[in-house]
Amino acid sequence: MAILNILKDTDPTLRKTSREVADITPRILTLLDDMKDTMRAANGCGLAAVQVGVLRRIVVIETEESGYIELINPKIVAYSGRQQEAEGCLSVPGRWGITDRPMHVTVKALNRKGEEITLTGKDLLARAFCHELDHLDGVLFTDKAIRMLSRDEIEEG
Repeated sequence: MAILNILKDTDPTLRKTSREVADITPRILTLLDDMKDTMRAANGCGLAAVQVGVLRRIVVIETEESGYIELINPKIVAYSGRQQEAEGCLSVPGRWGITDRPMHVTVKALNRKGEEITLTGKDLLARAFCHELDHLDGVLFTDKAIRMLSRDEIEEG
């Protein structure tokens, strides 16, 4: 496995729309493994392939609630409720903002075996689904933040 370079918010690649994965090849499986290692090394809870410079609809997420999740060609199929919480991003280091996201989110995707899976998350996992899937369409959390937090607020929280 390899630790990949995470693109920063000034990189124009992050604003591009990712393409669907047509076939789950050994190269895609290696990418999933490398993304997992990269996310963990950076102490993140989610990573989209575009953040490591690969324009494919692939996301990895890991929370206490969910454990480790791999999503290929994910789509949000249902959502409900509302939460306004602090959010950060590995591609936007040192900056945090309050976003307005659904409280519950259901996602359909393929797993690494090509099987369709449906997952529902709440709280942090729901936010992570929305945040990472936004990356696949070239959207950063800073685009959706209701308010960015000051350095003092970050240090207090």
